[in-house]
Amino acid sequence: MPVRLRRRLPPSRRRTVSTAVTVLLVGGTFAGLLSVTGAPKTAAAQTTAPEAKAPTAPAPAPRTSGRTARPPASAAPGAKTATSVVQIVAHPDDDLFFMNPDISQTIRSGTALASVYLTAGESDGVNARPRDAAAATADKAAYAEARQNGIRAAYSEMATGSRTSPWDRVAIPTAGGGLAELDTLRADPKVRLVWLQIREAGSINDFRPHSLNGLWHGQIGTLESQRSSGTPVAADFRYTKDEVVATIAGLLDRFRPTFVRMQDPSPGADPKSGKIRDHQDHLYGARFAQAALARYAELPGHPRVGVQNYLGYPTSVLPHTLDPETAGDKLKTLETYAWTDGVNDCGTPAGCGDLKVAARPAGRGWTATVRYARGTSTSWVQRDRDGGLHAFSVLDGRLAVWRKPADGGAWSDPALLPGRGMDTGVTSVSLPDGRIAVYGTRTLLAGGPAGYRREVVSTEQTVPGGAFGPWRSLGTPERNDAAGTSDISAPAVTVGPDGRATLVLRDSLRRLTAREQGPDGGWGPWRVLGGVDVVGDPVAATDGQGRGYVFASTLKSVLVWAQHVPGGPLTGPAPAALPPTTLALSASPAPDGDGVRLWFRKPASGDLRSADFSGLGPVSPVTELAGGVAGFGPVSGGDGLLAVRSRTGFLATAPHGRTGAAGPAWKLEKFLFAGAPDAGKDGVATIGLDGRLHWTPTGPGVPAGPGAAAGPGAAAGE
Repeated sequence: MPVRLRRRLPPSRRRTVSTAVTVLLVGGTFAGLLSVTGAPKTAAAQTTAPEAKAPTAPAPAPRTSGRTARPPASAAPGAKTATSVVQIVAHPDDDLFFMNPDISQTIRSGTALASVYLTAGESDGVNARPRDAAAATADKAAYAEARQNGIRAAYSEMATGSRTSPWDRVAIPTAGGGLAELDTLRADPKVRLVWLQIREAGSINDFRPHSLNGLWHGQIGTLESQRSSGTPVAADFRYTKDEVVATIAGLLDRFRPTFVRMQDPSPGADPKSGKIRDHQDHLYGARFAQAALARYAELPGHPRVGVQNYLGYPTSVLPHTLDPETAGDKLKTLETYAWTDGVNDCGTPAGCGDLKVAARPAGRGWTATVRYARGTSTSWVQRDRDGGLHAFSVLDGRLAVWRKPADGGAWSDPALLPGRGMDTGVTSVSLPDGRIAVYGTRTLLAGGPAGYRREVVSTEQTVPGGAFGPWRSLGTPERNDAAGTSDISAPAVTVGPDGRATLVLRDSLRRLTAREQGPDGGWGPWRVLGGVDVVGDPVAATDGQGRGYVFASTLKSVLVWAQHVPGGPLTGPAPAALPPTTLALSASPAPDGDGVRLWFRKPASGDLRSADFSGLGPVSPVTELAGGVAGFGPVSGGDGLLAVRSRTGFLATAPHGRTGAAGPAWKLEKFLFAGAPDAGKDGVATIGLDGRLHWTPTGPGVPAGPGAAAGPGAAAGE
């Protein structure tokens, strides 16, 4: 039976008690509260609202027949919604290790940000460096509090420059029938932290039934809480699987995000040991978040939501993506979280940070990198025969389609195609008959844990310039989810002169696999193209002679597959003879029409590089772009225009060519965006954190600066 999400109450029904203590009224019930005015108060100093006692046990979540409350008038379709970001992670520090610098950039931009921590992160309860662990006393509640103190200090420092900036802390009831702690930064109330305080697994990949893993697979019926010492949450609770989903969905309804950051639900498994490559809490926490997003998508009136997945532990063995200055800032934030200086400025016996991390605040190279699990395609804008433009992204798990007419008119509002479950990261191709096709993957959640899987899907226009037809499933090369956690990349596609497509992707064994269209339009079986230690998403491009190329990154270089004749089979892999890259690649036709140009970045610097290919080998030396702009992620370089993510997170654009030693002249467009930019001869398209398509036009007489198309509006419900 579905769990109804509690609707947010209008401001007239909220109460504020003094400036030092905030009391939150949700669903007519007061929860416990805690004020932090300088140093946090200890557990003994907790208070509860005088109007009502803290509950001794959580009230059950209300059950309904599935009816949904009417959305507020402000959420009418087409209304512009303020940008809001929600981050959902398994443990305190997952956000700092794997999502920064995106977090600090979001805070600096003034965007509302709420970070949700699913588990207490209590581990073995020992808050000590490894050399001191034997003499320390285990206290899971205290260690959980120390980690909370470290997170509050890190976010305070990112937002205000002071790690002791105070927080207002309250307990709130959840839609799953439990309680959570909500912390609001007093100096910047748009920064909030939510602690669900569910028990963690206590092991990276050894099976522990009392965990999110066990709850997801039905090994246990409920998973209990692990409250931190000092929390305003005054009662223990436990959740069923459905109640965890309802709890996260309820928080989404509370914060109404336009963008969600979450961990990778399919990080892959070691083919020999069968153990997952990431922490099990990361994986199953992300799957609970997926299920919650799917439930939230059915709620009328909410803003459309974009999603970004982040890679976790597997980043340890991958090339670093951040320039030294950005990596240094990220490390400083982790040092604050880890309490490396030992100064007790939080006033609690539990400690002011995570001393386990203090021994190695950089993690296993994690502070020198950030890596999106998908969403790196620079091929999501296409031109039709009439010169109009079409852009594609994923909002609310559905394909969003924008169109810009050829006469220079404005971009349309996005149309959302039927069919949910689409994953971030789609690619598009133009067909010889003038139609456009879109490819991506979708996640299937139905049928319980055994039914979880990711598959490739495609849709194409029925006629040039017309509507898109129904989704077509192209399946998956994976045997089942258990074998490789459904770890397939986003697809890349080449199209021959006869309109037949070849679809390629990376499988969980880190090889490239492919399906090819036959003369009748049907698809042949999956076949292995080869490659060893392929990582990330492959990219494809077609040169001016109609020959297709596919590139895929490895830990040390790049592999290439190519068609010797237009429409012929892909041959390879061949080593590209390139230096190491940051793995995020993009490709476009070479300016002379013979071959393609591959764009990539230099590790640990963000500097831009390119090389031209014809056949299976490079035909030009690696070109370093003088005056490059630091940053991370793919480079979109087509039709004489470059577009990249700069080290500030803003879009950077520049004209490019092979002449001139001074290098390109970069211009920053000061807004944050999701995924990768797509540069064409008319301009650069990006999807902002507000879910709106931002268009930066180019050309003489065109005003500078981003022009935002009509936004996604709010979900009106189906």
